[in-house]
Amino acid sequence: MKLREVTAALERLAPLRLQDEWDNSGLQVGFPESEVSSVLVCLDVTEEVVEEAVTRGCNLIVSHHPLLFKALRQVSDATYQQRCVVRALAAGISIYSAHTSLDNAPGGVNYKIAEKLGLQDLRWLAPMEGADAGSGLVGELPAAERDADFLGRVRELFGVESLRHSATDGRPVRRVALCGGAGAFLLPDAVRAGADVFLSGEFHYHDYFENRGVLLVELGHYQSEQFTQDLLCDYLKEQCPGLPVTKTHLNTNPIHYDQPER
Repeated sequence: MKLREVTAALERLAPLRLQDEWDNSGLQVGFPESEVSSVLVCLDVTEEVVEEAVTRGCNLIVSHHPLLFKALRQVSDATYQQRCVVRALAAGISIYSAHTSLDNAPGGVNYKIAEKLGLQDLRWLAPMEGADAGSGLVGELPAAERDADFLGRVRELFGVESLRHSATDGRPVRRVALCGGAGAFLLPDAVRAGADVFLSGEFHYHDYFENRGVLLVELGHYQSEQFTQDLLCDYLKEQCPGLPVTKTHLNTNPIHYDQPER
């Protein structure tokens, strides 16, 4: 299968026109006419992930987060991005990233989070004009949950070691706003939507003072988007039958948590 065929399939799910203007979704490394023998899916492209692709015989890496946000001024070994590009090219490995193109797409990153939470009646938190697309989602739980019970369920569902949140007071939670990754910019939209909870990967310190009564739940960037790997794997297996697709064995979260001994 040609690389251009695989990227065309990915762009049916996550059209590049939906990406934010600052983003760099799309083909990062590689040549459209090259043959793809197998795919490795990951959240982040690191040197260890590229080596995993080499070891497992995968010649296409599909990631959520782009390896390249800015143009490279040189191709050497000065940064990990440069080293990844050099190693990938030397090993004949292509790299494709579906970032905000997938965040903003129906059925994309935020839909996967909503699915994990069991939300219903989904709608865009900040719709894109003239398109069925947008930033973040808001939906309803099948039944109201006490805030502490909701937090416990979130911690278990997402395997969060340290869940940060604003103060709880025993309130019922029914309407949930969410955005994978760095979603703090959508807090005003969550307030306008009447959300009881706004769940995201990252918030700013002052958001906790300005939350207007909305319970803020901060998963961690990696934790909020980890299931994007399953989404991409399942989609590629369906759209590219016969093409081996596998998920990385590596946890690429660069943030670690110091847990006290018990």
